[in-house]
Amino acid sequence: MRNLSGSRVRGIVVVLAAAAVLAVFAAAGALANVSLVKVSSDPFKNTSSFHKTQVEPDTFAWGTTIVSVFQTGRFEDGGSSDIGFATSTDSGATWTHGFLPYTTVYSNPPGTFARATDPSVAYDPKHDAWLIESLGMNGSGEGSAVIVNRSTDGGLSWSKPITILTQDGADKNWIVCDTWASSPHYGNCYTEWDDNGAGNLLQMSTSTDGGKTWSMASVPSTSVIGGQPLVQPNGTVIVPTDDGFEGDVESFRSTDGGASYAGPVAISPISNAIDGSDMRSPPLPSAEVDAGGKVYVTWADCRFRSGCSANDIVMSTSKDGLTWSTVTRIPIDPTNSGVDHFLPGIAVDSTTKGKAAHLALTYYYFPTNNCTVDTCQLDVGFVSSSDGGRTWSSPVQLAGPMKIAGLPLTNQGYMVGDYMSTSILGGKAWTVFAKSKGSACTLGQIKSCQQKMVAPASGLAVTGGQIPVGRERPVALGLGRATGGLRTAS
Repeated sequence: MRNLSGSRVRGIVVVLAAAAVLAVFAAAGALANVSLVKVSSDPFKNTSSFHKTQVEPDTFAWGTTIVSVFQTGRFEDGGSSDIGFATSTDSGATWTHGFLPYTTVYSNPPGTFARATDPSVAYDPKHDAWLIESLGMNGSGEGSAVIVNRSTDGGLSWSKPITILTQDGADKNWIVCDTWASSPHYGNCYTEWDDNGAGNLLQMSTSTDGGKTWSMASVPSTSVIGGQPLVQPNGTVIVPTDDGFEGDVESFRSTDGGASYAGPVAISPISNAIDGSDMRSPPLPSAEVDAGGKVYVTWADCRFRSGCSANDIVMSTSKDGLTWSTVTRIPIDPTNSGVDHFLPGIAVDSTTKGKAAHLALTYYYFPTNNCTVDTCQLDVGFVSSSDGGRTWSSPVQLAGPMKIAGLPLTNQGYMVGDYMSTSILGGKAWTVFAKSKGSACTLGQIKSCQQKMVAPASGLAVTGGQIPVGRERPVALGLGRATGGLRTAS
């Protein structure tokens, strides 16, 4: 899983003339789709939600296992028919898929909740437990309870959900476990969400027994949304998050095993471009940590584009969660290209660090931001770095183009998810993402939508070296707008 570096480490600096840089970008424009494999599709037939639809994936990888989770059968006003999973126990060679039991009334066996939403996945190696966290919903809007399903057979079968907290208004949860054997809190698992009903108040909870029981943490009384807790090798928990209004990225920190958190610490304001696609794409952060404890945080931001004309994926880093680097732009396209990038999913190879850290980034994009629902062409892209983010590979197109109207429509726009994810396993990057081939998506018509979860058939090479991070200065800071404000539906 994991869902954002500016302090660029320097190795051998390669100086490119301006014309050569443009030539590299031009070559990167000739993109070709990679081989993809379907890992899951929507089998549900209730006419109250969109079908066939799967949205909002997260992934986590450990050993030879990759587990992805996602919403299946998306409702227009929040949530889904059930949470789906796709698991590979052989490093992505084959996949097993299914749906969580005992969660919603549509599950098999059925549960008590009307819907489920916002899935996130983690692994606890100390207790050999995979955990899928989600929100159970009793109706539209936000969650009614934060729940977790456990697996002790490598992510192939799942328990009844365990309730972390019953809370009307729960929204945008995320889970992580301390996987560092040298950490004083090895085996602790941490989850974050916000109480939308109380103004998006920060909520944190900790488990020390593989997700069986949970204890609420002491946290500052402040608004957040889309936080992603991370654990450093020394056991410190750092939680990059949006400020609750999609106006700033900030972080919180715990040094006592998740008993209490301090913050917020400012990372950066957010500037976000406006487009005519009616696409649901909030600028929420995606974050991971390397073997040295360095935290990388990315989000969509238009500060480097004249007039805030389109979004880049930008990055800031920190070694302690207290001091953050200057925001830099991941050089996927030139700043005058008009390409609009959003919904990043960053991965960091946890066996690498510092100048040799391997990074991988999956994202959605429009080839031009000057488009509408009818004309926007939605694509999925990928770039990587093998030197801690100092240089990046040329972009690879993973999928597309897709029609916006072929996606399920929510009360906040057409949807592939509010987040996505990338993981690195065995030196390769793995991502599971929503791909649509339909031109229309009609509520209640079982086969009108054609959106499923796919993954690269053989993983993605983590390279870098072609395109150096530039030294562009922000030109549009403050010219964008927050693209959502308080969340009204998960």
